[in-house]
Amino acid sequence: MPQSYTRIWIHAVWGTKHRFPFINIDVEGIIHDFIREQFRVQGCPVRIVNGTPDHVHCLFLLTPKKSIADVIKQVKGSSSHFINEQQLIDEKFGWQNGYGAFSVSDSATEIVFKYIKKQKQHHRIETFEQEFEEMFTFYDLEE
Repeated sequence: MPQSYTRIWIHAVWGTKHRFPFINIDVEGIIHDFIREQFRVQGCPVRIVNGTPDHVHCLFLLTPKKSIADVIKQVKGSSSHFINEQQLIDEKFGWQNGYGAFSVSDSATEIVFKYIKKQKQHHRIETFEQEFEEMFTFYDLEE
């Protein structure tokens, strides 16, 4: 085969620094659009970006030219810089250091898309910490 072909869907999630609820409804769309554009610029088409005031979820196709770590580092760094430069919130904004990134099969992308789309409803019942614990259990990870 003369070319390489990949189709690797990634469900990524990360929180605000100290899980502080920085992302209010007034700036949420601006921040999510910026994040979506940063993925696109890196060659990673995005299916959805959504979240709550203290964290964000993204479903995107990973480019074979970059690692997950490099892509997410760029998105988090550029978005926090943008938020602070544009003074979208009153305080200095930052993301937490870590993130979660999980592969998603093509057959499950619609399920993950709906899950991400309904984040606000989901978190009326469950905290971000509970959600992340469930992901750790589902993916058999250790903290």
